[in-house]
Amino acid sequence: MRSRSVVLVAVVVAVAAVATVIIRFASAPVAPTAAKASLPTSPASYLGVYEHGPPRTYRPDAEFTRAAGRQPNLVGYYSGWAEHFATSFARTVRRHGAATIVQMDPTDASVAGIAAGDYDSYLRSYADSVRDFRSPVVIGFGHEMNATWYSWGYGHVPPRVFVAAWRRIVTLFRGQGADNVTWLWTINAEVRSTGPIASWWPGAGYVTWVGIDGYYYYPSDTFASVFGPTIVAVRAITHKPVLLSETAVGPVPGRAAKIGNLFAGMRLYQTLGLVWFDISQHDGVYHQDWRIENSREAQAAFRHGASTLALAHP
Repeated sequence: MRSRSVVLVAVVVAVAAVATVIIRFASAPVAPTAAKASLPTSPASYLGVYEHGPPRTYRPDAEFTRAAGRQPNLVGYYSGWAEHFATSFARTVRRHGAATIVQMDPTDASVAGIAAGDYDSYLRSYADSVRDFRSPVVIGFGHEMNATWYSWGYGHVPPRVFVAAWRRIVTLFRGQGADNVTWLWTINAEVRSTGPIASWWPGAGYVTWVGIDGYYYYPSDTFASVFGPTIVAVRAITHKPVLLSETAVGPVPGRAAKIGNLFAGMRLYQTLGLVWFDISQHDGVYHQDWRIENSREAQAAFRHGASTLALAHP
């Protein structure tokens, strides 16, 4: 969601190259170990946030904390390919009693190349930094891959190649001893244009949590309509804990009530919690001003919802 209008880099994968990658990884020995959950998994125990500015600065997260009335225990940022783990930012997040959640996206990178090991040196360096951080870190790769708007997603990269890349990354991190990672497999809430999520499933041994990104765009949206069908589809392939990994309610009529509906649905469906996309966008229905700070009613509703959570201590 955060960069549909910013990051739309076409990835052209030659048929021969894709076939080579698939053959290589279909025959390669893979020995997954159970994904090590380094964070608590009680339902409704996580309050997270994405802001503009991190990881360069923590200030927007501090401002959100004041608006929300509670300190988030997940603080996120998006990492383009070839960027290194933001250790300094993660330390600041840790000092505030939270865990860092980072989405590593293969912008300007070949997913087939990742699967084939072309970026192993970079990934080892990243894994070493995460391992040496020594505190829990939530990491996703190629978020919303079941949708069409990213270069690594549906219609751009064959699911089997994406899965091979995901498995290689997880295996490499484990080989470097980065066992403090909670692996977040992040899909977009299913809509007409998304592909079947099972196609991108890398296997339970490579995933710790499932993330679902979804938004209340329209006045008619409810938790059941935005997230319900996708949660049911996820439960058909895995019982891993589910996090609402990127969500918000747009400035629609009845917004305060819908924020209440979001928190209530989170409990009803027994999800881990939510990560609020507290960013101002102004580009149509899919890029609205999602901040709680832009409305006293929305802020009050969010503060109430947040106050009812029994937050975990990462």
